Amino acid sequence: MTPKIHRSLALGAAAALTALTLAACGSDDSGDGGDTAPAADAVPLTLATQSFPEATLVGALYEVLLEANGYDVEVKAVESRDAYFGELSSGDVDVVPEYLAAVGDFLNTQANGEGAEPVTSSDPAATEAAVVPLAQDAGVTLLDLSDASSQNAFFVTAETAESESLTALSDLEGQSIVLAASPDCDGRADCEGGLSDVYGIDITEILPLGFASPETYAAVQDGEAQLGLTGTIDPNLEDEGLVLLEDDRGIQPAQNYVPAVNSDFLAEHEDLAGPLDELMAALDNDTINELLARITIDREQATDVAEDYLTEQGLI
Repeated sequence: MTPKIHRSLALGAAAALTALTLAACGSDDSGDGGDTAPAADAVPLTLATQSFPEATLVGALYEVLLEANGYDVEVKAVESRDAYFGELSSGDVDVVPEYLAAVGDFLNTQANGEGAEPVTSSDPAATEAAVVPLAQDAGVTLLDLSDASSQNAFFVTAETAESESLTALSDLEGQSIVLAASPDCDGRADCEGGLSDVYGIDITEILPLGFASPETYAAVQDGEAQLGLTGTIDPNLEDEGLVLLEDDRGIQPAQNYVPAVNSDFLAEHEDLAGPLDELMAALDNDTINELLARITIDREQATDVAEDYLTEQGLI
């Protein structure tokens, strides 16, 4: 997209995201995830999600599914993994929708320190085998992986891509770049660290505007940043006039969706695993893109979209 066009879309997406976040943080009597309040004997469950559109959608799928299976779900929307993972380990949070390699890298750093040898790769099975023991040591159980996989991806405006013949991240090697991204991008091998170390891009500044957020789109559109962070699942890019650059040197590891559950909570509520595993089996990237478009473009409520999908699939 050329600078300063489609701004109404960006502002509309911002309003939609605000509404989604408020919906995700609803109280017990809000009616989210269904037309009736939870049953009196429903099991209290705290679900933490990160506060960007894709995470809001997946969190809503978990919320509606678990409410339908006898849980009284409280949703906590946070900005980064640091904000909830300690609570997941301690049991103050019970369930988190996770990404395989992202949680693996976090746990590896937590257990072995900054600079630890990476345990993740582009191979989901090998990454899962390496990450599961780290999760167990942290008091967390990972359930079944989904085929849906959302890796980090980086975009420029279509105008810039055409004028500078940019198709891949390696085309930016040696350039000084301002990056609009999530606050935890700094130093990560699949984010700023990989761009700097593997691609030789000089990241002069990270604007902490969020993952796939309207503010991140706008920063790149206006030229405040030259590169923005999103995911391989992002239905807004074409309408926003933005294009992804290929990860031609492979800094992105396997980021399959995976439920992360406090191990003690799961031991007490083993029935939790079945519905979540069924959901993981049903999801793929095409489905997520379709559902996410209903939220970010059509401005539907995340819980409404989740309930429609889960009902259509016979999951609730």
